[in-house]
Amino acid sequence: MKEFIEKTFIAVKHDGVQRGLIGEIIKRFEQRGLRLASIKMVQADETLASKHYPMSDEWVRNTAAVTRKSWAAKGVELKESDKEICSKINTWLKGYLAEGPIVAMVWEGPHAIEIGRKIVGTASAKNAPPGTIRGDFTVDSYEIADKLQRPVRNLVHASGTKAEAENEVNLWFKKDEIFDYERPDWKIMH
Repeated sequence: MKEFIEKTFIAVKHDGVQRGLIGEIIKRFEQRGLRLASIKMVQADETLASKHYPMSDEWVRNTAAVTRKSWAAKGVELKESDKEICSKINTWLKGYLAEGPIVAMVWEGPHAIEIGRKIVGTASAKNAPPGTIRGDFTVDSYEIADKLQRPVRNLVHASGTKAEAENEVNLWFKKDEIFDYERPDWKIMH
């Protein structure tokens, strides 16, 4: 069974904390069958936010492509370079992460990363299906965020890939802060 278990990083962002949604968000992961391996409340500083949102070549490429496509759909061709576009977005993301205390968590289980992303829903709440955290608890969108020159306020972060999850778990938690314990229901579920 251990070979099927993966860890993912989930964070209730400050807007989720301020709205009192921590318990509801935790409940959704527990009900799905994932196991909480670690949890703490943290106020990210600029250094931690920069490490959480590094501007890797791959991130710049992907983010710029999605951004250009989104603006093109509105009939706007962005003149800035990919790096200029992503530098602005990266600054917004880091500022949002550091705006208030967050609840950082490590969840684990089979397919934890993929399942975590499904529980959370798409980044733009207006496109997130009902039953997801973002689909049920927020109404923000890229249109609103772009108009206000800020990132989408979407309550929660979930690692998107194995590499991202490993980096984020190691960034936010020391090894001795992550716990391994038995959940009796795992024997039934897995």
